[in-house]
Amino acid sequence: MGHVRRMEFDTVILGAGAAGLMCAAHCGGRVLLLDHAGKPGEKIRISGGGRCNFTNTGCEARHFLSANPHFAKSALARYTPWDFVSLVSDHGIAWHEKTLGQLFCDGSARQIVDMLVGLVRQAGAELWLDTSVEGLARSATGFDLRLTREGKAVAVTARRVVVATGGKSIPKMGASGFAYDIARQFGLSVTNTRPALVPFTFPEGRFAPLSGVALPVRARAAAGPAFDEALLFTHRGLSGPSVLQVSSYWREGEAVAFDLLPGQQALPMLRAARAEAGRRGLGRVLSGPLPARLAEAVAAELHLTGNLADLSDAVLGRVAERLHDWQVVPGGTEGYRTAEVTLGGISTEGLSGQTMEAKEIPGLYFIGECVDVTGWLGGYNFQWAWASAMAAARAIRG
Repeated sequence: MGHVRRMEFDTVILGAGAAGLMCAAHCGGRVLLLDHAGKPGEKIRISGGGRCNFTNTGCEARHFLSANPHFAKSALARYTPWDFVSLVSDHGIAWHEKTLGQLFCDGSARQIVDMLVGLVRQAGAELWLDTSVEGLARSATGFDLRLTREGKAVAVTARRVVVATGGKSIPKMGASGFAYDIARQFGLSVTNTRPALVPFTFPEGRFAPLSGVALPVRARAAAGPAFDEALLFTHRGLSGPSVLQVSSYWREGEAVAFDLLPGQQALPMLRAARAEAGRRGLGRVLSGPLPARLAEAVAAELHLTGNLADLSDAVLGRVAERLHDWQVVPGGTEGYRTAEVTLGGISTEGLSGQTMEAKEIPGLYFIGECVDVTGWLGGYNFQWAWASAMAAARAIRG
């Protein structure tokens, strides 16, 4: 066997995504940041349609799902959206607010990646790409890592290891359950994980004829809050921001409810239409407040083909109920292939909310998406990445 190079660092950070880059830029000391991908920050680059929804001005712990809803509070309070906005503005990156507190780059998401990589280099940290971890073990002084870099074996020792390798979402970008394997190796528990912020699928192309139709709705899964955002019909099922939001709360076999006319009152509207234009069909009347193809589909699904004048108050009441509480049972989701994040992860019971350090394994930290803290759509997951990274970085700096 050839000679194995040995190198020493204070801190080794696994994963050069949002959390890993942020931590490497701020934790100080001799730092090695590594990633098995060929480029850093790829999920940042593709996010927000290439413009990166880098935070949300209204970010609070209630916007996150976790077995412990209080765990995220400390990190989020100590590194706020405005702290990251200051960083972005200091680097001359122009940004704008879209809706619901969502902040995006005016230009490209690459600006955020370039800023973070620049900060990592400025901090004197080493960035190794195309590097894989073959083994990680505790040592008398911290941790021993066996790496493969450019086809060669490298042995690294570190006082601390920060795991920032993310979850399982978007495997084509290199996502894996590696962080969970490390957690289990060191005796930390991992909650059940599943795809979140993900479109729903339905059997037999149920909504294919409506593909491309979009409208504002109020959506709700059985166990979650209501979301007032857009619904999009696709060849495979349902998507759009409202669907991605409720997917985090949905469980297999449950119905999802949509109010197709949020903020309106369907029954008075239908009665008025019957009085004014009773000879029109239901589909034609509904194509006022709804997209025409959806209006016709609703009328057909209710088997109402006659004139509005022929429909009793009881029937109009049923139509109104259907419009305000349209329930469907998804067959499933698109899965990790298109999921924006992974729900669940490394149990917060084994971690310090102040430092992100494993309580029983001094020097081992877990940050970002791999932890059981999952945000809503709209910049919340990036804010968790920044905040959890800073919690660990500050603890490491001392």
